[in-house]
Amino acid sequence: MARAYKIVILSILFLMLILIRYFENSLFYDPYLSFFESDYLYIDSPRREVAKLVGFTTLRYVLNTMISLAIIYVISLDKSMLKLSGIIYTLAFIVLMSIYLYFVVHPRQEDYYMFFNVRRFLIQPIILILLLPAFYYHKLKNV
Repeated sequence: MARAYKIVILSILFLMLILIRYFENSLFYDPYLSFFESDYLYIDSPRREVAKLVGFTTLRYVLNTMISLAIIYVISLDKSMLKLSGIIYTLAFIVLMSIYLYFVVHPRQEDYYMFFNVRRFLIQPIILILLLPAFYYHKLKNV
């Protein structure tokens, strides 16, 4: 793939991730956005519709995952890395969503910090930030 073409594609994909983050308030139902921006350690958990919250969190995770997998593929052009990334994203979703559901259904103030971080992994492309350097290092070691 030509370098200029690769840069344009990556720029568009990263712009898509930025736009998801920028328009998160209007695109996704998430009462925890304003909750965690406030002094959440001293207030009760916000009212929420659990099914709607889980649905929108899943949608956001899937969108971020699809874009992240496209970024990984454009950078590496390696289908085995793409497959491994897909497996990692799927396993991460199962584990993180299970923990997330526990915190949504059983909100306790002493768990808010852990809940905040689990939620962050679900709604932001943090796994991409972890995988890119790992794959780069792997590629350097195998040259």
